[in-house]
Amino acid sequence: MWQLPNHCWAKIALLAGFITFASGALAQGEQIDPELRHALSLAVHNSASFVDQYEAQVWLVPRSSWLELYVEDPQERVDLLTAIHAESVRADLDPDLVMSLIEIESGFDPYAVSRSGALGLMQVMSFWKAELGRPEDNLTDIATNLRYGCAILAYYLEMESGDLEPALARYNGSHGQSWYSDRVLTALAKWP
Repeated sequence: MWQLPNHCWAKIALLAGFITFASGALAQGEQIDPELRHALSLAVHNSASFVDQYEAQVWLVPRSSWLELYVEDPQERVDLLTAIHAESVRADLDPDLVMSLIEIESGFDPYAVSRSGALGLMQVMSFWKAELGRPEDNLTDIATNLRYGCAILAYYLEMESGDLEPALARYNGSHGQSWYSDRVLTALAKWP
């Protein structure tokens, strides 16, 4: 008897999850925001960081709903999520880890500035621009900030042999302490 390959079952499960999520929202009387639908459609069809459109929908839809707490405009949310996913995948990082770090670091404010002078979504220190010989880089630019921040986090994860807690502490400059890592890991725990 012929059977579907395992990767097909995974795609079917992802699609079923998306359908269940969408139908659950509609059953509760919620209307799907047409702007969000359009933005998600563009992201799903134009993003090279997702394996396929089902993976994109399953990742983008619940995160877009949650991110509404921080970013009101549906198109901005999807653009931000797509950029986070793409840069995370490029750096071989879990996109949900990067989202959790951003939540703790800046509350998704691309113009955030810390007391120590760290900038943007991932709170990157501006001395990195000089270190790289790129003084013109704008660390409040989302793509630039994500590129720097993801590269730094990936480096610390490699340095710590994949151990999240000390890598996150290094990222924050609190190496040897766990308070920061605990906050990021608590934020990360909300994602499946």
